[in-house]
Amino acid sequence: MANTVKKTKKTKKIIQKWQVHILASFNNTLISVTDEKGNVLTWSSGWLAGFKWARESTPYAAQVAAEQAVTKAKTMHSMEVVDVYIKWIWSWREQAIRWIIAWWVELRAIFDITPIPHNGCKKKKVRHL
Repeated sequence: MANTVKKTKKTKKIIQKWQVHILASFNNTLISVTDEKGNVLTWSSGWLAGFKWARESTPYAAQVAAEQAVTKAKTMHSMEVVDVYIKWIWSWREQAIRWIIAWWVELRAIFDITPIPHNGCKKKKVRHL
């Protein structure tokens, strides 16, 4: 007899506090919805939103990706209060935030987690002849 694998249903988690992480790079926009411990529940990107190549990093692609991730999280897990964490400073990240605010979700805080160099590059070594 063949072993049968029992498929499990996706469980519905009801969590009040959520985190939306937005990574806006030159090539793509990645949006992931997590709980307050950092466990990813839903995610989306410009590629998954149906945009290919150079169109992945447009503001409209960021908006559609945010729409997909937030609607999935709101329907599956009843999302209410959101903290937004943004990495990188490109212009299309605001488009995603505007869409999250427009989706009847209470925005608690926006955090900018863009890495900043503190010391700079190491100086070039002095050449001795």
